[in-house]
Amino acid sequence: MTIEEYQNLQIEQLFLRLSKSKFRSRFHLSEKDKKYVEEKGMNVISSHAYDFISKRLAPKDILNDGKQTPMRGHPVFVAQHATATCCRGCLSKWHHIACGKELTNEQIDYIVFIILKWIENEVKV
Repeated sequence: MTIEEYQNLQIEQLFLRLSKSKFRSRFHLSEKDKKYVEEKGMNVISSHAYDFISKRLAPKDILNDGKQTPMRGHPVFVAQHATATCCRGCLSKWHHIACGKELTNEQIDYIVFIILKWIENEVKV
C-alpha cells in the first residue's frame, strides 16, 4: 500500500466515523452554499478556508474557543462543523491535534484538505 493509498483510507475512515455522528451528519451545504462554491471556484474557497483556519484555529490560545465558528454563512463554516474542524476541542477529539499549541503549517494543510474534500463531496451530490 502506498502512502497515498494509506492516507486515502484514513480519510475514508474519518468520513465514515463522522457520518455515524448524529450531530456531524446533519450538516449539508444548502443550495445557496453550493451555488456560491460553483461561482467562486475551489481555489477561492480554499483561500477562504486557509484564512479562517489561520485566524480562528491556528493560534495557541483562542479566547472564544468552541464558539469561533458560525454554524452557517459560508460553506467553509458548515464544512468545519461537519468535519469536526470547528474548534480546538473538536480537533483534539476527532483528529488528535492537541489543544494549547499553535497549529503547524502541516496541520493547517490537513484541516483545509479535509474541509475541501467534504465540500467537494457535497457539491457532487
